[in-house]
Parts: sequence; C-alpha cells; structure tokens
Amino acid sequence: MTWELFSIIGTIAFAVSGAIVAMEEEYDIFGVYILGMATAFGGGALRNLLIGYPVEAFWKQDVLFQIALLSMTIIFLFPHKLMKHWKRWENITDAIGLSAFSIQGALYAQKLNLPLSATIVAAVLTGTGGGVIRDVLAKRKPLVLRAEVYAFWTILAGFAVGTNLVAAPIHMYLLFIVIVVCRMLSIYYNWHLPIKSLTNSSKSIDS
Repeated sequence: MTWELFSIIGTIAFAVSGAIVAMEEEYDIFGVYILGMATAFGGGALRNLLIGYPVEAFWKQDVLFQIALLSMTIIFLFPHKLMKHWKRWENITDAIGLSAFSIQGALYAQKLNLPLSATIVAAVLTGTGGGVIRDVLAKRKPLVLRAEVYAFWTILAGFAVGTNLVAAPIHMYLLFIVIVVCRMLSIYYNWHLPIKSLTNSSKSIDS
C-alpha cells in the first residue's frame, strides 16, 4: 500500500510539474500532455531499464496513466488568476514528486531484493529522471545539474530505505515530509553544492 500511495503522489505531482513547465514555455495542449507524461513516467522507465526490470511493465500502469491525464487536464483548465505564481507551483509540485518518487524507487528496488547501491541508484533515477527529461524537452538546463541541492535528497531517501533506517509506513511518510521540506528550504535559502566555473572564477563556490 505504501508503494502504491507514493506512486500516485509522485505521478500527480510530476504530471502537474511537467504541465506547468509546458505552459510556461507556451506549448499547446498536446505539448502539455507530452511533457507531463514524460515527467511523470520518465524516471520510472529509466530505472527499470538500468536495474533490468522488464520494460513492458511500464505499459501496465493504466490507473496511473489515467491519474496523470486527469491531473494535467485539471491544471490546464485552472483559471489563470489562480496560477499567477507559476514558479511557486512548479517548485512545490517538483519537490513533492522528487520526494515521493525517490522513496518509491527505493521501495521498488527493495521489492526486488537489490543491494544498497542499487537501491540508492533506483531512488536517484526515479526521483530525478522525469525532471531531467522534462527540462531537456523544454530546452532548459536540468535542475539536477544546476539548481539548489537537489539530487542529494534522493540519495538520502535511497540510503534510509536501503539500510532499513526507515521501514514502517509511518516512518516512510515522515521521510517524505522531511525531503519535501528540505528541498523547499534549499530553494528558499539558495543552498548549493560546490561549483567551480571555468568562465568566471568569481562565480565559483569553494565551500
């Protein structure tokens, strides 16, 4: 039940995130659906490919596909005045999707009895893969490569689940909330990993 719930939460959040980015880029409704679906399911597809799970399992998610389509339709039909703060909506939905899918990816690996390293990789791919595909399709530099601390939170989720530090459902939900809060704090306080620029040394961050 926990795995299914995180799948639903992540699908809704990333479908909405992809739809918002598509509308920011002024894509038509077809582009909104394509970008939303790529964001919602891209990370899981990449994970399945790399951990050796049958690719056809991707197409056996009828309920999640329907949930994603419904979510994108609702956000597309939202009155414009309720969507004035596009960026805030995008950041919140992305943080929710990142958290839910990183935990879901880790749980997926645990179901297959994969080692800790594979569990962490599954968490990272599931949590960030859809966002990378979204940003590439929108011709943006991927968040995971440039933004505030991002992928680290997926590593944290994978480690916590893979080492059984977090096992009970209630602890999974608490971990979900912690990751969302940490992601939003990293945006608010502009936390970054070290950066070294070769074009402008004044922009380098050495600590």
